[in-house]
Amino acid sequence: MRSTRERILRRLLAFPESTINDLADSVGINPISVRHHLTSLQSEGLVTSTEERHGVGRPRLVYSLTENGTEAFPTNYIKLMQRLLNKIKDKYSDTELDQFFQDIGEEIAMDQIDSAQDRTLDQKVHNLQALLTREGFIVELVEDKGSFLLTTLSCPYYRIGMEHPQICSLDHALISKYLGKPVKFHECIHNGAEHCTYQIQKYSEEGAHE
Repeated sequence: MRSTRERILRRLLAFPESTINDLADSVGINPISVRHHLTSLQSEGLVTSTEERHGVGRPRLVYSLTENGTEAFPTNYIKLMQRLLNKIKDKYSDTELDQFFQDIGEEIAMDQIDSAQDRTLDQKVHNLQALLTREGFIVELVEDKGSFLLTTLSCPYYRIGMEHPQICSLDHALISKYLGKPVKFHECIHNGAEHCTYQIQKYSEEGAHE
């Protein structure tokens, strides 16, 4: 079952300039809850709002996806990407393709590492959430005792990954490289789970704070 956040985003993809009441009716929750989700999605840069006049009275707000929000649901270039990957697969093994995606993920992380060098793990994890959001993921971050649980609720590579699961190596490598430490991977959309989940330990095995 899709999360409420994802259903809101999918509704806005199909029906831009929806009101809070439109979204509440479509998603099946009350307008107050919709407003809470929209505030969070706007802070992540996935949704934007504009004023719209509708007769007499104050203008109302209507909501649409931003460019980043739209890119969370790639469409037109999927077939081209699949053809390119099929050609690459003709020349390289699955192991080599896996390494290919790891290299891309590490390159994305390397572009951001200099600005994160002197930051604490907590700061890096929250910056990582913003980085993944810019890359097209819908991300939820929960702090749980001695670790963070980072969940990607929607994957921008979902349809490509159904045929080429090696692409999952990209975000695995991105996350580990950016944080500078191994990360435990618990669930994957392409293995039948509802989402992908990573556990980021706050402490080393020896118990020292990182």
